[in-house]
Amino acid sequence: MSFVDIHNILFNMIIFYAVALGIYAAVLGARKESLSGNFWGGVMVFAVLCAVTLAVGIILILNGYTVESNGRIVIYILYMLFLTIIMPGLFSMLSGRDDRKAAIYFAVLSLFNAAVAFSMAERGLTTWILANAS
Repeated sequence: MSFVDIHNILFNMIIFYAVALGIYAAVLGARKESLSGNFWGGVMVFAVLCAVTLAVGIILILNGYTVESNGRIVIYILYMLFLTIIMPGLFSMLSGRDDRKAAIYFAVLSLFNAAVAFSMAERGLTTWILANAS
C-alpha cells in the first residue's frame, strides 16, 4: 500500500468522521445535554486524524508528488492546517463550555469541516500525482 493510498483512506475518514461528529453534537444539543468526555475525545481524534493526514501529505510532497489541482500545494497545506486546528480552537474560544449552545456550535463547525473536506476532494486537492508525470 502506497502513501497515496494511505492519504486517500485517511482523507475519506476525515469527511465521514466530521459528519459523524457533527451529528453527535447536534443530537446532544437537541437533547439539551452537555458535551461529554466522549465528545471531547472525538474532537481530539479528529484533530489528530487531520494532523496525521497532513503529515502523510508532506511526505508525499517531499517524495515528488503534487496535487492534481494545478499543483496548488500551498492551498492544500492551508486547508489541512485549518482542519487540524479549528476544532481545538473553538474549544479554546468557548473556554471549555459544554452547554447546549456549545453543542450547536460544534455541530455546525463539524458539518462545515465535512463540507470543506468534500470541497477539497471535488477540486482535486486530495488527488496526488507525480510532479514530473504531469
